[in-house]
Amino acid sequence: MNLPDLDRTPFALVTCAEMPKPDSDGALLMAALGEPVELLSWDADVDWSRFGRVVLRSPWDYHTRLPEFLAWARRVAACSRLLNPLPVIEWNSHKRYLFDLQRQGVAIVPTRFIEQGELAPEAALAAFGGAEVVVKPAVSIGAFGALRGAADSAAVADHLRALAGEGDVLLQPFLPAIADGEVSLIYFGGQFSHAVRKVPQAGDFRCQDLYGGVALPHQPDDDERALAGAALAAAPAGGVYARVDMLRLDGRPVLIELELIEPSLFLDTAPGSAERLAAALRAAP
Repeated sequence: MNLPDLDRTPFALVTCAEMPKPDSDGALLMAALGEPVELLSWDADVDWSRFGRVVLRSPWDYHTRLPEFLAWARRVAACSRLLNPLPVIEWNSHKRYLFDLQRQGVAIVPTRFIEQGELAPEAALAAFGGAEVVVKPAVSIGAFGALRGAADSAAVADHLRALAGEGDVLLQPFLPAIADGEVSLIYFGGQFSHAVRKVPQAGDFRCQDLYGGVALPHQPDDDERALAGAALAAAPAGGVYARVDMLRLDGRPVLIELELIEPSLFLDTAPGSAERLAAALRAAP
């Protein structure tokens, strides 16, 4: 039986035991919440029913243990308010969700889906000739496992075969617009909060700070807001926080990813954003 909220610690923020990088959002959010909050690894031996709201913030190893992570999420959802909610997490944990969005009219980066165990998966590379492509796992975060290279290179074919032996894979054209930065629009409680442009280190295609990328404040264009709104409208309901990542292709924005589980939210780039997130978390049903 669930405990009344008055008998619970208001918030648990969920992280992981071994962080691949510092979480710049965590301390800001904890300060903005201004009430009892605990920071705990998702796989800690904890009675999660003690908390009124269990908020996913930096469980940045979940993609390496997805079945275990989803089983944990289901247990927590049965005894507390899991945020984002379980249906959102389950849907967003595998990048096949991109095709759900595409079917509902959301423009995405052109993507070829390769199932685990597909025979001769490298045959899909032939359609790209010698053009550059990006190969990445369909369950991953932060560009882990992603490789950029010429589609007709042995290195790319080998990488694709290796990934397809372990799980599903996405094959995409490399978009040169990444040199100007990947745009991320961030929403709390369904309302736009702020945006950043994540610029990769010179010569790299990965814009994450782990690889030397830098996040700069960004004022989104109308078409970027429209794409973000369409993606959020097509996603499962109930999300409290969201990050919508996009690049430009042929002059229009296209979706790279819709991040609804553990995205960096760049609270340090936008004064007041931590308070907006805290308010949205408190208001979550």
